Amino acid sequence: MSAISLLNPKAEVARAAQALAVNISAAKGIQDVLKTNLGPRGTMKMLVSGSGDVKITKDGNVLLHEMQIQHPTASLIARASTAQDDVTGDGTTSTVLLIGEFLKQAELYISEGLHPRVVTEGFEVAKNKALQILEDMKVPISDADRKDVLTKIAATSLKTKIHPKMADQLTDICVEAVLSLDQKLLDLHMVEIMEMQHRTDSDTALVKGLVMDHGGRHPDMPKKLTNCYILTCNVSMEYEKTEVNSGFFYKSAGEREKLITAERKFIEDRVKKVIDFKKKVCDGKDKTFVIINQKGIDPLSLDALAREGILALRRAKRRNMERMALACGGTAMNTLDDLDESCLGEAGSVYEHVLGENKFTFVEECKNPQSVTILLKGPNKHSLTQMRDAVRDGLRAVKNALDDGCVVPGAGAYEVSAHLALRKALETIKGKERLGIQAYADGLLVIPKVLALNSGYDQQEVLVKLLSETTDSGHPVGMDAATGEPVNPIEMGILDNYSVKKQMINSCTVIASNLLLVDEIMRAGLSSLKGGP
Repeated sequence: MSAISLLNPKAEVARAAQALAVNISAAKGIQDVLKTNLGPRGTMKMLVSGSGDVKITKDGNVLLHEMQIQHPTASLIARASTAQDDVTGDGTTSTVLLIGEFLKQAELYISEGLHPRVVTEGFEVAKNKALQILEDMKVPISDADRKDVLTKIAATSLKTKIHPKMADQLTDICVEAVLSLDQKLLDLHMVEIMEMQHRTDSDTALVKGLVMDHGGRHPDMPKKLTNCYILTCNVSMEYEKTEVNSGFFYKSAGEREKLITAERKFIEDRVKKVIDFKKKVCDGKDKTFVIINQKGIDPLSLDALAREGILALRRAKRRNMERMALACGGTAMNTLDDLDESCLGEAGSVYEHVLGENKFTFVEECKNPQSVTILLKGPNKHSLTQMRDAVRDGLRAVKNALDDGCVVPGAGAYEVSAHLALRKALETIKGKERLGIQAYADGLLVIPKVLALNSGYDQQEVLVKLLSETTDSGHPVGMDAATGEPVNPIEMGILDNYSVKKQMINSCTVIASNLLLVDEIMRAGLSSLKGGP
């Protein structure tokens, strides 16, 4: 009898072989769910929430976030895979498949009496060898073919998420967006993703500037301006109550009016400063003036600005203030005291677009924008959500490639090469560890197997072709999803991120090893609900 049962008679316990069987069956279960999503030919999953909302997707990260997983082991694998996405932006489905397959291969040896510890030691040796092979296979990105390689890596990522025709269009948008950013920082937050439920998917475009989801708040403000100066500021232009509670006593209505006028004058002086500044920089030039303020602008101030032909936007998002300075130049001002021309940004065109009840303000034709907007258009909310998730992965793929300075061949080529190299390394290794390495090598083949299966080909036949072709040619060989034949992925433009593969090999090995070493599962923790059992 388990020792924990003496301490807690209500404890549920699964021991040794039973605990391992529970873990392996959970890993197989979650692997079977996500298996069909892998690759460009993967199928979709339809998720229905408790409230009846429907989501159709093949993005592993979205599925694992949205699915309600009750089994503790499956939940652990799901969390590890979503962490993979948080770190690198891709590789969730592959992570789940590899963990499941490593456990499945290890089970064959453990069921014949091999100790799990020996298998995990073999896994560790195999992991180091696999990472070494990854280093040898990486292809550096040279300045000459930089854009071409980035386009290929974005296309490989996007085609596994959305329709190929749509992926082709979004590929160029993602690459252009990342290359527009400051290459030293590469802050993807400076790429705004704006959604408009309007027209069709093919109208999605990259705006070399900013799109904001609000417009001018005064009917007389200009709707379209060209050749604009842009003042971004964080200054309140509305009457505000005092911070301190205070009482005022006045003898007559006249004194009350004086108090109100004095309070109002404080705001009017600020507005007058802006109007005087506008006249100073715009008079005699073919220039217009736009204010984008993070704080409020009250109706009287808006009216004064509208009379001067100034377009004023209030309560802009803080993130947009950062983006505006990068897109148009200039600096965001926190006071109106020392305004000069150097603090202004410039844009060729600022206009308002009304869509139903929503207003959008476009700031375009910026000279050297380091912040851009991807404007997603689609006929319904479902296609917009799918595109947003895909664009996020595409941007991360391009950023990863720039950060790594290299890429690796895709289409299952790395896994096949690693399998063959590990098999060859077995000749130099003695002892039981060999069995763990053998299990690891066989587990890696799950990726090309599933790619073949999802593309509608016989997995064994494809695998035999890939292994023999890689051995004969001496260079990485992957599978062409269109024909099922072996191809050179670098020539075909099928590339993967180095950092995604590296993270995947590291995390899958650690989690598979930890799950194999579990010999007792106890449901005997403290209840999270007070007064619970």
